[in-house]
This record gives sequence, C-alpha cells and structure tokens, in this order.
Amino acid sequence: MPDAEEFYRIKHLPPYVFDEVNALKAHLRGEGRDVIDFGMGNPDMPTPVHIVEKLIETAQKPRTNRYSASRGIAGLRKAMGRYYERRFGVKLDPEREIVATLGSKEGFANLAQAITAPEDIILAPDPAYPIHAYGFIIAGGVINAVSALSPDAYLSGLSRAIASSTKRPKAMVLNYPSNPTAQVVDLDFYRDAVTLAKKHEILVLSDLAYSEIYFGDPAPSILQIPGAKDIAVEVNSLSKTFAMAGWRIGMAVGNERMIAALARVKSYLDYGAFTPIQVAATAALDGPQDCVDEIRSIYRARRDVLVESFARAGWIVPNPAASMFAWAPIPERFKDLGSVGFSKLLMENADVAVAPGLGFGEQGEGYVRIGLVENEQRIRQAARNIKKLLARKNAA
Repeated sequence: MPDAEEFYRIKHLPPYVFDEVNALKAHLRGEGRDVIDFGMGNPDMPTPVHIVEKLIETAQKPRTNRYSASRGIAGLRKAMGRYYERRFGVKLDPEREIVATLGSKEGFANLAQAITAPEDIILAPDPAYPIHAYGFIIAGGVINAVSALSPDAYLSGLSRAIASSTKRPKAMVLNYPSNPTAQVVDLDFYRDAVTLAKKHEILVLSDLAYSEIYFGDPAPSILQIPGAKDIAVEVNSLSKTFAMAGWRIGMAVGNERMIAALARVKSYLDYGAFTPIQVAATAALDGPQDCVDEIRSIYRARRDVLVESFARAGWIVPNPAASMFAWAPIPERFKDLGSVGFSKLLMENADVAVAPGLGFGEQGEGYVRIGLVENEQRIRQAARNIKKLLARKNAA
C-alpha cells in the first residue's frame, strides 16, 4: 500500500506545522492538565437562539431532508444579497453573482480549483491563513509569497512581485481584517489594489470572513470600489459573525465569470449545506442583528482583558483592531526558541496553548497567534500562569 506522501498532490504539501503543537496539547490533556487553549479560532459562545429555533423548525419538515442545491437555495442567496446591500451598499444579483458555500474556507478552496491552471502564478500574503496559499497549490498553482507584515508593505510588495514576475500572475489574495495579523484596511487600500489588479489584468480573491468582528470603524468590502466586480470575488462567512462555525455556511460574491466557474465546480462536488442550515442562515442574515453586536462586544471585552492582563504578566501583546485574534511577538528572551518552540514551552510550563506563527508562513516566525476563544476568567488565569513562567525565566 503506498504511503500518503507518494501521492502527487500530497507531495506538494509541507508537514502541517500545527501537528506537533496539537500532539503535545493532546498529550498534556491526557495527563489531566488543564490547558487553556487559544490555539484555534473556534468560537465558544452559543449560536443565537432564534437561529437555532429556525434550524429545528425546518429540520422537522420531511422534505427538507432531501438533497439541497450546490449553489445554495434561492432564499439564502437573496438574503446574502440583502446583507451586502445593507452593510456595504453593494448590489448583487443572487442568480449570477452569489454562491452559498460550505463556509468561506470551502468557497476559497473551490474558487482556487475553478480558476487555476497548472503553473499559474498566484500572489499571496505571508503570513496568511494556510488556505490562501495551499488552496492554489493543491490546484497546481505556484505561490509567490509577498510579505504582509503591514498592509502598505503588502501592497508595495505586490507591485514589485508583478514587475519582477516572468509571466503575468493569475490572481492576488487579500484578507482584511487579517487572519492571523488582525490588521485592517480602508477603502483607499482597496481602491489602490483594484487599480493595480486592473492595470495588470489580475484577478482578486478577497477573504472577508471577519467583516463583523471589528473594534473601530466597520470593515469595508472590496466590492464597494467602483469596477471591483470586473476582477474580484469576495468570500465571507457566518461562522464568526453569528457563532456558527460548525454549521459551515458562507458565501462567495462578486465577479460573474468567477462565480459561474465556482458554481460549476461545486455542482460536481457537493449538494450544498443541509437545507435547514441554509434556512436558519437566512434567518440569521435577515433577522435581528443585536446578537452580532453582542458577539462583537464579547470579543472586544476579551481583547481588552487579554492585552491588559498579559502586559501585567510581562508580555506586551499589540492591541488588535479587528478579528478574534491577537498577533503577538515572542518575548525577546524567548526569541531563540522560535514560534514552535515557544508555543511548546507555554504549554509545558504554563498550560497555555497558542498557534505558532510559522504555521502561517515564513514571515510569521517570531510571532504567535492568540485566539479570543476563552472567557475572561480563563484569560486572566492564563496571564497568571505566564507571569509565573516569566518569573522563573528571570530567576534563572
């Protein structure tokens, strides 16, 4: 029986950086250790009651147990269009410019499959959420990683990458609010990105999964820029907005040609999400939005507690402007360990799990990502544990 590494596409994927850290976490928990887990962006709060009730109500109707539609039921696509018009002032045609996806990750990965030919060059940020590069790598594309430690650096890096490329890149990836760096951009950034992409005839894939988790000005959409739909598709998700991560429901919207390609790929791969989930997602988008404000306020409070309590412990964590993450430099005295070594040290000596920055690309080395996925009491406990670890390090 061949080893998995012998398969063609698997050979193009590096070892998963998080595996080593996850294995240690499982081992420590197996020993009965209470590991405070900030590693995965997995919302811990309940899905709002009215959304759950709509799921239950719809699931009790026998006809909803049949196959659904791979591009999403019409009512959900219309609700997604209403959301974009209400939130961003962007009009979308539910028939030609919207596809419901199994979360933004699936939508992004299948978009990559739909538009990528072997050896196509893709400009992707580094650090980045892994699917932003590996969705294209699995599809046979070649990634030109562009440093994205700041939005300005990324935009100027895109220009240089295009100028130095031996052939015209096929697409560029944008992700703001960013996972993992929590950085945000304004409409001027998107205006410049659209101008650059149009000048060089490059497609744009924008990941806006954290559109509603912001702590200052609301996050904009690239589709607010006139002419953006000529070259751009945006993926979005209900996962964080409504604490529906496990429900796997999202959307891809924008350029008609790319949306049609995505719909065609999906027609061969899936029958769409369970219909009651799609009906409940419609209720989420069209229903009362005070729950979104409440979820955002919970993340804001956790962010404030984390930044303050970790600073008192001796670890300065930059204040994230958006998303459910903090992107933190490794304390100077631990730099030599690297992000994986430091993440293991935190687990072994402070019962705190974080995501090593190296897992998000070479430019992520020297950082860790901290998810705001534990309550305020647990965050303060983590800070106390870290304070003890730092004290021991100072004493040594």
